[in-house]
Amino acid sequence: MSVLAAFMVPHPPMIVPQVGKGSEAKIRSTTEAYEQAAEQIAALEPDVILITSPHSVMYSDYFHISPGKRAKGSFADFRAGEVRFEETYDEEFVDRLERLAQERDFPAGTLGERDRRLDHGTMVPLYFIREKYAGGRIVRIGLSGLPLTRHYELGMLLREAVEELGRRAVIVASGDLSHKLQSYGPYGFAPEGPQYDERIMDVCGRASFGELFDFDETFCDRAAECGHRSFVIMAGAFDGLAVEAHRLSHEDVTGVGYGICTFYPKGEDPGRHFLQKHLQEEEAKLKERREAEDAFVRLARASVENAVRGGRRLTIPDGLPEELLSRKAGAFVSIHEHGRLRGCIGTIQPVTDCLAEEIMGNAVSASLRDPRFDPITPRELPWLEISVDVLGVPEPIASQDELDVKRYGVIVTQGRKRGLLLPDLDGVDTVEQQVEIACRKAGITPGSRVKLERFEVVRHH
Repeated sequence: MSVLAAFMVPHPPMIVPQVGKGSEAKIRSTTEAYEQAAEQIAALEPDVILITSPHSVMYSDYFHISPGKRAKGSFADFRAGEVRFEETYDEEFVDRLERLAQERDFPAGTLGERDRRLDHGTMVPLYFIREKYAGGRIVRIGLSGLPLTRHYELGMLLREAVEELGRRAVIVASGDLSHKLQSYGPYGFAPEGPQYDERIMDVCGRASFGELFDFDETFCDRAAECGHRSFVIMAGAFDGLAVEAHRLSHEDVTGVGYGICTFYPKGEDPGRHFLQKHLQEEEAKLKERREAEDAFVRLARASVENAVRGGRRLTIPDGLPEELLSRKAGAFVSIHEHGRLRGCIGTIQPVTDCLAEEIMGNAVSASLRDPRFDPITPRELPWLEISVDVLGVPEPIASQDELDVKRYGVIVTQGRKRGLLLPDLDGVDTVEQQVEIACRKAGITPGSRVKLERFEVVRHH
């Protein structure tokens, strides 16, 4: 057997009548669609229900699969402790999935937290499913901060485990849509909110799963979406298959988007290997970009690749522009992978004898020593985008009025604490945001009195 079907569902606790206490009537269309989805699951009689939840254990670089024999949960946190669950995990499936991940050197398994309490991203779908169907063990799967490509790969692994074990399986991709749809909503309004909901409902309504990769992280962050990674995992389970999709409902009356779609596989379709297509397209773009890299970025890339492969530190190569050899300046090296920041280290003032050494040293540090990330591995090297920012001399300023978020970077200082933010960064649109982020990086309470400096950069791609 294989994956019989998948279901994209939201998880607002208020939809449970004991929690909503009447307010669930506002989203009656979502309730009715949920009941339809649950009836379809019951008709399929799955052996295992695979639930991906944004509110399960989540790590930046690892997918947590809940371990153990069983788990309990209730809506006590939502003042409805009488609504309880006790679920049995499919231990054999978890073991097989973990083995496959180990064989593929894929970052997923049961390591880490042992939280046996079910989260509401899992319990809300189960509330509707268990009203219609008491059978089937569950597997609870957390999301991660890894790129969307890795989430899609996890979906492919889920399907492989299902097929190896001969399970009758359904996938429940739990996740709300945007949280910024209405000014009166809990998170306010952002124009990206309704844009996200319109796009995701269109993409999922057509089962055009390759387009899920086109949602960049900045856009998703501004929309305050919840379930995108859940949906990508689900999509991966249908890689290479034709899919019949049905859009059951979409509502935004609470300021949060709730969408429900169903997906049924309809046989092999070689044109729907979306991850392969996406990586081929990205590889072509990266090749074109590399061919256009200037000497600054080529030097940084050579240093990164040498360091990641374990070579001795490079000596300054011949043939560099005179500026790299004679000038001293601070420099930052930024590394992205599949659109996600992978490392960024730099110096405000020069600490070496020339700009070439400054870039080389910071490139090595960005790839191996950024404390926010694990060291970059050799398998990641083909997918890295690298940029180099060369800093001008910082100048003191009297107030934020002298800043321009696109033109100037900012340095904030309070005693021995000092933080820096580069200019013209995705997702940083105002001076207030820029200063606040720089303060947080320095460990300074935002809004505190600080000394300000500004600087210009020359960015090399």
